[in-house]
Amino acid sequence: MQIESLGHVVIKVRDIERAEAFYNGVLGLPIVARSDQMPMTFFSLGNHHDFAVLGLGDDAEEAPRKAAGLAHVAFKIGESLDELKEAKRHLDDAGIKCAPVDHEVTQSLYFADPDGNQVELYVDTSDVWKEEPQRVAQGTKLEL
Repeated sequence: MQIESLGHVVIKVRDIERAEAFYNGVLGLPIVARSDQMPMTFFSLGNHHDFAVLGLGDDAEEAPRKAAGLAHVAFKIGESLDELKEAKRHLDDAGIKCAPVDHEVTQSLYFADPDGNQVELYVDTSDVWKEEPQRVAQGTKLEL
């Protein structure tokens, strides 16, 4: 068996409508489908679906910070620092606090969705990892 690519990511949320407003309304992910059998919304970035949210209800427990599980989901938004700066302005205007990080191979913004799930928006900035794969493990604060 050989995995060809990452297919999609599904995260759990409390309020499906609030999650849709965030991922579609704020981040601009296009909604392609909603499940008739469970509270689930599917978003596409060119595939049948690349990302989905599963609603658990307002009484869902918050995952402990030290629990094993998904650390964050990352979305590539371009190739330039100007695109990242524009994304930061957009998040600032939406009242979303973010932490810019320079990973050398990418420049990133980290923030939380309304349920505390961590999200990264990034731009590719270097191909140095092709010659030195260990360079993907770099990370320092970025000033934007």
